[in-house]
Amino acid sequence: MTTTFITGANKSLGYETARRLAEAGHTVLLGARDPERGRAAAESLGARFVRIDVTDEASVREAAEDVAAHEGSIDVLVNNAGVLGRVGPAEEYTAADMSAVLEVNVVGLVRVTHAFLPLLRRSANPVIVNVSSGMGSFGLTGDPDRVESQYALPLYSASKAAVTMLTTQYAKELKDVKVNAADPGQTATDFTGGLGHSVADGADSIVALATIGRDGPTGRFLDRTGPVPW
Repeated sequence: MTTTFITGANKSLGYETARRLAEAGHTVLLGARDPERGRAAAESLGARFVRIDVTDEASVREAAEDVAAHEGSIDVLVNNAGVLGRVGPAEEYTAADMSAVLEVNVVGLVRVTHAFLPLLRRSANPVIVNVSSGMGSFGLTGDPDRVESQYALPLYSASKAAVTMLTTQYAKELKDVKVNAADPGQTATDFTGGLGHSVADGADSIVALATIGRDGPTGRFLDRTGPVPW
């Protein structure tokens, strides 16, 4: 049975991904920062809640130790936790605003990957899925025919461009692990103010990459229809 750990999974895309993978037969470990919301979400899915704050070194280490003690290993890591950050006039953005977004979306991803990699390497088919965004794509944000070009989100977009690049570089370094990035597309969540396609549609690319076989891709950036331009 496949064991999957998902960060930021108490709501939205993370929750839908957890639901779909649980239905597919995965043992789902639902990671969330808030214990009350995390436990409620896990109970509703028949998953196990593991508290994790991706910005806190001790919290991430304790989460990995918890999984090591209970499951012993994982097969899939979904780095889903993320924040939109400040949105507004560019002249109002501060270094602190940028640091806050990077700490969750980029540094948090590295922190979690580092802590859980030993557990992944106990799997016969280890997989990492990093939830990125078309807002981090130079191709999509520069294409006037794409919705991504209609928004200016410097902090978020820069962080997601970093997530995608981290994905390609991890894929080169980790020869024994498949590492890919998923673009959910414009999904009707808190981030978009309810605009976009359904959360179910948004989770399609994440679920697809979380369920690849031994001959699956690595170092790819995919949405629900196929490759996303860098």
